[in-house]
Amino acid sequence: MTLDLFFIALILGLVQGVTEFLPISSTGHLILAGSLLDYTEDSSKTFFVVIQLGSILAVCWEYRQRLWKMCATLPQARASQKLALNLTIALLPSIALGALLFSLLKTHLFAPIPVACALIVGGLIILLAERRYKNRPETVRIQTLDDIGWRDALKVGIAQTFALIPGTSRSGATIIGSMLFGFSRIAATEFSFFLAIPTMLAATCYSLYKDPQILSSGDLASFLSVGFVAAFISSFFCVRWLLRYISRNDFVPFAWYRIGFGLLILVTSGVGIIAW
Repeated sequence: MTLDLFFIALILGLVQGVTEFLPISSTGHLILAGSLLDYTEDSSKTFFVVIQLGSILAVCWEYRQRLWKMCATLPQARASQKLALNLTIALLPSIALGALLFSLLKTHLFAPIPVACALIVGGLIILLAERRYKNRPETVRIQTLDDIGWRDALKVGIAQTFALIPGTSRSGATIIGSMLFGFSRIAATEFSFFLAIPTMLAATCYSLYKDPQILSSGDLASFLSVGFVAAFISSFFCVRWLLRYISRNDFVPFAWYRIGFGLLILVTSGVGIIAW
């Protein structure tokens, strides 16, 4: 692997890790970064999905004690069984719809302009959700993960399917969707983190199944390894920062960032400054 490819993989891994758990779309930012770095090969779309595994491991490490406790007590603890069931229910809609639309989405929506439009629409939805959250605090009925019922989990799972559209943001769809369904901001964020583990693992396995040659090529495997490590390290710090942030703040700044960045992409593309 050349030095240029090393830095491209490093940059993309950092972009993945920083953006994965923020409601600003990691896939969208990877597509845009890949366009700027002229990394638009066919393997890029699989690379963008597979390096999410680094982010998965970062969440697993951060919540290792709770995950271990859930797995160890699963046969007898009602709370562990309930959380596992809710995660399974929330995962099913994305698996079903993703399997049907994966190839279509990769072909038509993995491009900067659709990403920009999704960023703007998602930003507006976040603003509306935060306004409702503040103006109607009585609608918040789920304070912890133990309060989540299977119907709530299904609703979050349906909301997550919108993240199949690049630029929407998986974390944004699940967190903001959860808040609209009556979750507290902290409960919504934690459920989004836990749901990310099976969701991104399934997406990674499916991408490798559809494009296995990415692991058989020495250069591609090295490229993937660099991106994976960078994604793990940056995701680890981002998860810890986000948990501290939401204890005192809302998601409005991310909404304005999405809208501003999306408009910047459309304007620079429209006037020919950047050929996204």
